[in-house]
Amino acid sequence: MLHRLRRYVADRWVMAIGLLVLVYLFVPIGVVAAMSFRDAGRNAPYTLENYKFTWAHWADPFGAAGIGHAFWLSIAIAGLATLGAVILGTLMSFALARHTFRGRAATNTLIFLPMATPEIVMGSSLLALFVASGVQLGFWTIVIAHVMFCLSFVVVTVKARLAGLDPRLQEAAMDLYANETQTFLRVTLPLVMPGIVAAALLSFSLSFDDFIVTNFNSGSVVTFPMFVWGASQRGIPPQINVIGTAMFVISFLVVLIGQIPNMRRRKA
Repeated sequence: MLHRLRRYVADRWVMAIGLLVLVYLFVPIGVVAAMSFRDAGRNAPYTLENYKFTWAHWADPFGAAGIGHAFWLSIAIAGLATLGAVILGTLMSFALARHTFRGRAATNTLIFLPMATPEIVMGSSLLALFVASGVQLGFWTIVIAHVMFCLSFVVVTVKARLAGLDPRLQEAAMDLYANETQTFLRVTLPLVMPGIVAAALLSFSLSFDDFIVTNFNSGSVVTFPMFVWGASQRGIPPQINVIGTAMFVISFLVVLIGQIPNMRRRKA
């Protein structure tokens, strides 16, 4: 009996630790979700004591003054930053993965610097650059700053996808009389697209919730993370919890939907 118990524990201790880590990560998210349904005002203590359930905050997620403008501003910035980073990063990934040129090794090393550099260093450096260039801080300086730090993540993600791509598939397409454009559009791009989509989702998330770099280069523009930081000084409105919960659920559903084709392939 003792031997069976030891074997049972030995076979499942890794899974148990993994579940505990997941619980540790999701408890704060659960608290935020619970607070989004709490019947309390803006200056109420951020606790679950005397909890009363209500749908009122979900019925009016932009009820707090300024929260709607800050949210949609962050969505616009994240969308533009993602578009710019994905286009530039994908082109850089193809250049680094498919071509040999002088300085390629140094470029590969430099790509990792924005990922390893502390955000406060990047934010202050970009601020110095914009001020020295006479650029007025605002919406577009935030977009440029976000493209700068999202670019590395896009290059690393797409390049990893290209590294696992079998070149014989493209050679087979060329053997079947497909030209370079047809081979790229019908073979290469569909195979690389999962990496591009993953890079886009990662870039959007990084841009949407960035605070440090944005705070340095925003001027008078207030994004959603900056609104949350400012609200925490005066009292957090319940609508922040609503938006945070909604964004988490949407992100979870996007990831889940993306896994459905893989699950179908495994079953087949």
